[in-house]
Amino acid sequence: MRHVLSCFTSILSLLATPVHAAPQAPRAGHPILGIWELRVPDVACTETYRFRGDGTSLVTSRQEVSESEYRIHPQPDAKGFYVLDDQVVKNNGKQDCSGDTVKPGAAVRNYLRFHPSGDMFLMCFQETMGSCIGPFRRVRNEGA
Repeated sequence: MRHVLSCFTSILSLLATPVHAAPQAPRAGHPILGIWELRVPDVACTETYRFRGDGTSLVTSRQEVSESEYRIHPQPDAKGFYVLDDQVVKNNGKQDCSGDTVKPGAAVRNYLRFHPSGDMFLMCFQETMGSCIGPFRRVRNEGA
C-alpha cells in the first residue's frame, strides 16, 4: 500500500508541475528567420526582433529585453497571412518603446503579411490590413 501511495503522490506532483513544451522550429528557409527592425516614429524608438531557427526569438525594445518561443505556419493562409503564435518565456521587466512591460507567460497570436521582396512585413492583430503595425525591415537574413 505504501508503494502505491508513493507512486500516486509522484504522479500527482508531475501533473501539478507545468510542462513546458519545446518550441517548434520553423521550416528551413522560412521568411520569418532573421533579424528585423521596427522603427516606432512617435517615440523615436526602434524595436529589434531576432527570429531564430530553433523556434525562439529575442526582442529588444528601449530598455526591454524579452525572449519568446514562437510557432509560425509554414505557408500563408488563403488571405496571404502567416499565423504567428508567440509566448514570452523571459523578460527583464523593463519598459518597451510604448512604456509597457510584458510578463513571462504572456501569449499572443498575430498575422504577418510579407512584402514580395521578403525584406519587409506587417504584423497584424487580425487577418485584415487595417489592424497592422510596421513595416518591419529585414536587417539580416538567417533563413538560408
